[in-house]
Amino acid sequence: MGCGGDDEDRTEAAPVATACPQAVPATTTCLAGVDSRGAYYLIAKPADWNGRLVLHAHGGPDLATPTAERAVEDLTRWAIMVKAGYAWAGSTFRQGGVEVRAAAEDTERLRGIFRTHVGVPTRTILHGQSWGAGVAAKAAEMFTAETRGSKPYDAVLLTAGVLAGGTRSYDIRTDLRVVYQYLCNNHPRPEEPPYALNIGLPVGTEMTQAQLAMRVNECLGLDKPAAQRTADQQARVQTIERVIKIPASSIQAHLNWGTFHFRDVVSKRTGGASPFGNIGANYTGSADDAALNAGVLRYRADPGAVQRFAADTDPTGRIPVPVLSAKWINDPTAFVELDAYFKSVMQQGGSGDRLVQTFTTRATSHSYISDATYPTLLSALLQWVEQGTKPTPASVAAACPAFDATFGGGCSFAPDYTPAPLESRVPARERP
Repeated sequence: MGCGGDDEDRTEAAPVATACPQAVPATTTCLAGVDSRGAYYLIAKPADWNGRLVLHAHGGPDLATPTAERAVEDLTRWAIMVKAGYAWAGSTFRQGGVEVRAAAEDTERLRGIFRTHVGVPTRTILHGQSWGAGVAAKAAEMFTAETRGSKPYDAVLLTAGVLAGGTRSYDIRTDLRVVYQYLCNNHPRPEEPPYALNIGLPVGTEMTQAQLAMRVNECLGLDKPAAQRTADQQARVQTIERVIKIPASSIQAHLNWGTFHFRDVVSKRTGGASPFGNIGANYTGSADDAALNAGVLRYRADPGAVQRFAADTDPTGRIPVPVLSAKWINDPTAFVELDAYFKSVMQQGGSGDRLVQTFTTRATSHSYISDATYPTLLSALLQWVEQGTKPTPASVAAACPAFDATFGGGCSFAPDYTPAPLESRVPARERP
């Protein structure tokens, strides 16, 4: 695969010097390149490098063909890693779309490029953000076995993670598609050719995100403040908020994913059959749940598609190194109950003792908690690896103010918080 041993890594061309984003310190050295599979990457090495490498798996996924600019955006967002003394390396991945194992391979290939052409770090921490947390978890399963007496990754940091795998994390978008269609009946419209909503959008159907937004605004008025919506629009919005348990501000984004990402999955990853279904799901929270459950369209997930999608995206819980996660409790994209499911998977996979989960009460957005948060987490992971001191949510919370004094941004760890089970957020359903 070109992503394993050091001999293969030597076939990768050396990166070249490039201008750094303004967000990182001016003394930082940045290197860029394209790997042998066509993935762009960017490396940043601070002048005061502490010898540790943070290998980053980005969120998304993007559906368009990757560009070098994506890596610049990622480094800009995660400049705090470099400010804290860590080297940082991030791949754009070789392709757009919902393919986890390929992204994991690209991330591992970049680790080899760094070691061969930049330097051998004393520690390598694999960091996955949002969808990239699923990539990092899969990479940790695929590549963290000892190689030539050393482990490729010493520890794993998962932030804002979509951590229940594709076969469960995306159920909420199936549910949103059918509830939205029940309420609005314009995606597709009655005069348009019907299709199974669990395929997202038929291949060849021309629709942009802007065009979808126009339909959503017709029905829900999301482009207006709540007070300016019609009574019917606001009633539909409130029904979705109560049934799907997402805020109005994230309805459009989840519909986009349930439209365009679902099409990518079904048409390119699972052989034309859908791994998404809602047979047996009982929807609650509307003004008339009986009518809602009788009226929503129902779809049965294809067993072969589920098997194929699970093999690519679902975690197994077999990670042989320390794993630390952080999640904003009110994250509207990667909702907190996903972490409860991931904990159960890690326990079932025999890695429960190697997982510590932390939660915060505040965040800038789904994509970022605060500057102080990430150096706190990295420090806790390194103490675990190097000193054998396993962190607790309380110890992480207690350590954060010292990092806040240096980096700012604030601390909001909630050491006593435990997320509810996934099925308290997303209705249980039949599974092949």
